[in-house]
Amino acid sequence: MSTRGAAKRAAREARSSPALRALARGGYAANGLVHVIIGVIVIVIAVGGRGESDQAGAFKTIAAAPLGFVALWVLALLLGGLGVWHAADGLLTSRRSDVRKWGVRISEWGQALVFLALAAVSASVALGARPDADETAEDASRGVLTLPGGPWLLGIAGIGIGIGGVAFVVMGLRRSFRRKMSIPSGALGSGATVLGVVGFVAKGVALVVVGILLTVAAIKVDPGSAGGLDGAIRALLDVFAGPFLVAVVGAGFIAYGAFCFFRARYARL
Repeated sequence: MSTRGAAKRAAREARSSPALRALARGGYAANGLVHVIIGVIVIVIAVGGRGESDQAGAFKTIAAAPLGFVALWVLALLLGGLGVWHAADGLLTSRRSDVRKWGVRISEWGQALVFLALAAVSASVALGARPDADETAEDASRGVLTLPGGPWLLGIAGIGIGIGGVAFVVMGLRRSFRRKMSIPSGALGSGATVLGVVGFVAKGVALVVVGILLTVAAIKVDPGSAGGLDGAIRALLDVFAGPFLVAVVGAGFIAYGAFCFFRARYARL
């Protein structure tokens, strides 16, 4: 059997595993919890409080709770399982068109990397690490800028993240997320759809701002201008009606987190 065939067979066996399916559903719920915590922190910042409004900040908040390190290991397991599910799903996509097939694969594998990275951050915080996402973004940007064509590479990364943010907004407005779920009819389904629309748009706006920060850093050749989600939230504070906009984004993140709980129940796996 070829390497490709063996990989597909392993992916098929993994995806048909009830245990992995349960972990994937739990992973959506874990992602929802993280986004709800981020949303609360963002609202606290909007009203003048302090906090780290990103995934690392959410994990640190959990770590400070009683038995937080246990919760972090559970989150790492669930998020890792969801990452493996997306990786297998990307490998087994059955689109007839090669263009569409690879488009789906890139999307699924990109999500797999995101969830596996979140699992790694959760585990590292459980082990006592205290990562700073904005500092990491600045260090990574500084490293990219030292490479030949570094500003171009950083600019492309910023544009890519910005496009991803626009895609989130479009998915929310078009309600295309419903194609991957078996949303029930009635008030429950309508509520899940509203949460999805608000949540996807809010997350998309935040990603667009992150992309803009990276692009500005590339244009200025200044890694200090780069930043992650926390940097994007603080950049929004400086615009007109910034605190109000930040509070709206925070509420949107909470909505997205609540939607993820629905997705854990109704996702088509």
